[in-house]
Amino acid sequence: MISAIEKEIVTLLKIGDKRAITLLYNNYADALYGVIKKIISDDEIAQDVLQESFVKIWRYAKKYDASKAKLFTWLYRIAYNTAIDKVRSLKNKTEKEVQIEVSSVYKITSNTLNQDVLDIKKHLKTIDEKYQIVINALFFEGMTQQEASDELDIPLGTIKSRLKIGLRELKKIYDPQ
Repeated sequence: MISAIEKEIVTLLKIGDKRAITLLYNNYADALYGVIKKIISDDEIAQDVLQESFVKIWRYAKKYDASKAKLFTWLYRIAYNTAIDKVRSLKNKTEKEVQIEVSSVYKITSNTLNQDVLDIKKHLKTIDEKYQIVINALFFEGMTQQEASDELDIPLGTIKSRLKIGLRELKKIYDPQ
């Protein structure tokens, strides 16, 4: 049974009426914040994730399909996935921080470098552009697959497929057998 407020929110979302965000926030922000806090303990980061979640909700509002999920379930998934993505991105960021004292940048010899892959950007330009875009986003811009999906507005499954095919195409260049 769908409540009157839920029907009103869905109707406003479908037509792109900004009043929907106010109604969503007033009716669901506390519950979504609770979902996020179970994943992220830091209040400031959790608030940021809540805000990011509402931005995504607004961005994907027209894609909501009441026949597939209840409104709260849809909102919950967005908030939960945004929180998980934030945890992963923070984890990746801390793992990628440069450790000067253990850096081996000055110890690299020309024998250690694979001369064949130094021209990867040149070879990347030889494959189909849709694969180039995904590989650039993931490898050269450091995005996660989910971030690339959101940023490029390409479904996550398509990102994964294009990555696989793009890497296969590059392999043909580097390992022609």
